[in-house]
Amino acid sequence: MEIDNKKVFTTLNLNKIWVPLLLGLGVVTYLFMTDPDMKADQLRLIGEGNWLYILLAICLVVVRDLGYTYRIRTLTHKNLSWVACLYVIVLWEFSSAVTPSVVGGSLVAIFLLHKEGVKVGKALAYVMVTSIFDNLFFIVAAPLGLLNFRNYLSESTISMATQWGGGISFIFWLSYLLILVYTVLMSFALFVKPFFFKWFLVKITSIKFLRKWNESAAKHGDDIIMASQALQGEKWSYWVEIGMITCLVWTVRYSVLNMLLAAYVPVSLVEHGVIFGKHIIMWIIMLISPTPGSSGTAEFFFKQLYGGLLGEYVLITAIVWRAITYYFYLLLGVIVLPRWLKRVF
Repeated sequence: MEIDNKKVFTTLNLNKIWVPLLLGLGVVTYLFMTDPDMKADQLRLIGEGNWLYILLAICLVVVRDLGYTYRIRTLTHKNLSWVACLYVIVLWEFSSAVTPSVVGGSLVAIFLLHKEGVKVGKALAYVMVTSIFDNLFFIVAAPLGLLNFRNYLSESTISMATQWGGGISFIFWLSYLLILVYTVLMSFALFVKPFFFKWFLVKITSIKFLRKWNESAAKHGDDIIMASQALQGEKWSYWVEIGMITCLVWTVRYSVLNMLLAAYVPVSLVEHGVIFGKHIIMWIIMLISPTPGSSGTAEFFFKQLYGGLLGEYVLITAIVWRAITYYFYLLLGVIVLPRWLKRVF
């Protein structure tokens, strides 16, 4: 695999932060202006939150990033230092924040690992493994979250049920199906039949109207084979540990929103489960968003899913949530990227 440095630095560009920033703020402003119950002076409601819960949410964000850092360190058999792994995670989050969710920051992540001393084949393998394990968590957790949400929905208002039966339901199942198909294909290619997968790609792109992608398909097949070979010989304990870390990290990641909602409105134990389930549904939808880091999309669907519970606090909570889980990484990227470039070059 050849890493296109020009393409990587097109993504790792500090000027890229303005598009998602303006999109997110634009959607929030639009929601404020179009909702007759929302007024500009309601921004003062931010200060009415329970700061203990907000602090807990921030602590969970830190725990999440430490979990990601530990996962990278475990994947690389601790051949990378904690500092190197932390740089990789922060800049990986930054690259994901400035690219559409459907694209992600995989190429940048491979580049980051390679510059920290990991061979390209292994870097590709590690990034593919994280993607597969993350998607496996979604595939298992999403139906459980949906079941919890639907049970609550059956006891809730008719308007909520109508809303779920409309666009949100369709987008969720479309996203879920795409993630499922992608994960099954990549798992088969990486762990079962990498050579067959390459043959299949080349064969398919030999069809006349697909022939222009034949060379790219062959290169992609070679990358899969290289990544598969880099993972050969790993013990079951290795995969179990990666799976456990992945579950922990994503559970913590989703729990951030539970803490923020509890900071503004009373939340029962049952409602905590509903919040968690809705968050999984929202995240699945966000994964096919065409906007950088799902900016705008996240804020819009947040109001659709949590407006009934939060009432007048919905947009305030959305702002705080995105500030500590998304916009923070745009700022962090601005600070960390120049330091990392100086470190590796």
